[in-house]
Amino acid sequence: MPKISGRCLCGSVSYTSTADSPAMVAACHCTHCQRQSGTAFSMNVAVPADSLSCDGDSLATYQDTGSSGMPVLRSFCSKCGSPLFSDVKAIPGLLFLKAATLDDASWVKPAAAIWGRSKQPWASLEGVPEFAQNPPRA
Repeated sequence: MPKISGRCLCGSVSYTSTADSPAMVAACHCTHCQRQSGTAFSMNVAVPADSLSCDGDSLATYQDTGSSGMPVLRSFCSKCGSPLFSDVKAIPGLLFLKAATLDDASWVKPAAAIWGRSKQPWASLEGVPEFAQNPPRA
């Protein structure tokens, strides 16, 4: 697997993770991810929060509220608007990178699709296990 690193569209913000592999890769079909991504779902690569370092002075954060009622901090580049990662406070210790911002996303394959109850009917992912909401915690 290539190094986990990426950047925004304009290159003003970049990130690198020291994680050897992601904790999880999932497609999220929730309506908030649809609105943020501008399409049917957001492909997310979860890494330990303490493994991520970010460079650049245009990183901004929008505080959203998840279905848990807890904050979801959505970080993006304030210059070009690229969504970069989310900090879901209901799932402490992980950050969810937007896969399309990775320098090399060729290895990304979702292990699950979450929030299937709000997915667009034309956006099915063949062979990917789907959960109506979040998967049960281990």
